[in-house]
Amino acid sequence: MIDKRVKNAQEAIKGIQDGMTLMLGGFGLCGIPENSINALVESNVKDLTCISNNAGVDDFGLGLLLHKRQIKKMISSYVGENAEFERQMLSGELEVELTPQGTLAEKCRAAQAGIPAFYTPAGFGTEVAEGKEVKEFKGKPHILEHAFEADYSIVKAWKGDHAGNLIFKGSARNFNHPMAGAGKITIAEVEELVAPGELDPNQIHIPGIMVQRIFQGEKFEKRIEQRTVRKKI
Repeated sequence: MIDKRVKNAQEAIKGIQDGMTLMLGGFGLCGIPENSINALVESNVKDLTCISNNAGVDDFGLGLLLHKRQIKKMISSYVGENAEFERQMLSGELEVELTPQGTLAEKCRAAQAGIPAFYTPAGFGTEVAEGKEVKEFKGKPHILEHAFEADYSIVKAWKGDHAGNLIFKGSARNFNHPMAGAGKITIAEVEELVAPGELDPNQIHIPGIMVQRIFQGEKFEKRIEQRTVRKKI
């Protein structure tokens, strides 16, 4: 069995160079690969194209890369919580490709499955469909969407083993699941790294064949993007 462990996030991101395309798992701030993002910030790599559900917040997640101008283009479905993102987009400093959330997920899953393209009705009649091929299925127009082509996928899991098998926890499964194996190289950071055989095979969400590097994160803040509580009576 191949041991895919690396020592830390810095070793995991080795090979990521200026101008590359990265997929980064997470939904809002839930399930984001915090340690890997921090390592990318420290590496000063630039001109990145980042595929992610969102762009983090101003002082956390992908927002840290935005503040250092390390991202050239964002491909996302929701970007409403990041003031710096808004500023860079409106000023023309950042290229943005907004994608319907279901389409974003399917473009990841298609890449994971080796499917080059698919048709979807989502986005027809909007700016999303501009310049794309349209076909009718059962009388309904669909636009052709191509699977993502990423150099690296960076995901975060709850547990993993030395062979790269992954288990996600709760809603942190989100975009991490379809992104694992969707890039040429997949990096997985986990909260708990165990020996082969310790994970219940019936509970594994992503098999190790889809992961090339795995490490145990040192620290996870697990921030909550929007906290809403009731007033005490």
